[in-house]
Amino acid sequence: MILAHLLRPALLTQKPPSLGCRSFWGWLNAVFNRVDHERIKDVGPDRAASEWLLRCGAKVRYTGFEKWQQDYNGLPTGPLGKYKIQAIDASESCIMYRGFDYLDGLEQLEEIKLYKCIYIEDACLQRISKIENLQQSLRRLEIITCGNVTDKGVISLASLRNLEYLFLSDLPAIKQRDVTMELLQKSNHSLRIELDLD
Repeated sequence: MILAHLLRPALLTQKPPSLGCRSFWGWLNAVFNRVDHERIKDVGPDRAASEWLLRCGAKVRYTGFEKWQQDYNGLPTGPLGKYKIQAIDASESCIMYRGFDYLDGLEQLEEIKLYKCIYIEDACLQRISKIENLQQSLRRLEIITCGNVTDKGVISLASLRNLEYLFLSDLPAIKQRDVTMELLQKSNHSLRIELDLD
């Protein structure tokens, strides 16, 4: 676990000079995203998800707290008990689809920000939209500068029936903006959509 904390700053600040090095970082990111179902059972979904997110360079904020938790080693030991994840800021993190099973038990998650997440793709948004607890709890979602997100992924968000705010910016793979937004708005009339896609 300490290895993850030590390697994370280097991962976020260094550009790999060669294909071999890129392969190493890709492999390491995949390791950080591997789901440990036994760990989820042992410490609960919020603790396990916190560990996954912080390992990957994201931040979490807990219900009733204003401060963001971003230091892996600063997590309390054992199950988090009263600490329930309310918001995730995955800016420039390495979260990827294979880790999204960690989101399954998060019953109080209201906000997710995905900014410059190179591994976020349509399958990730489709996975978010199928998680029952997120269909109920998620209120705000921001997707910014995630080049692998297309209309298909955005349209899948229609099943997040309690979503109140969706911000989309710098998504070059969105090709049918008007049609996509119309479909989302029809599925959720109270959804406020803010766009910066030009």
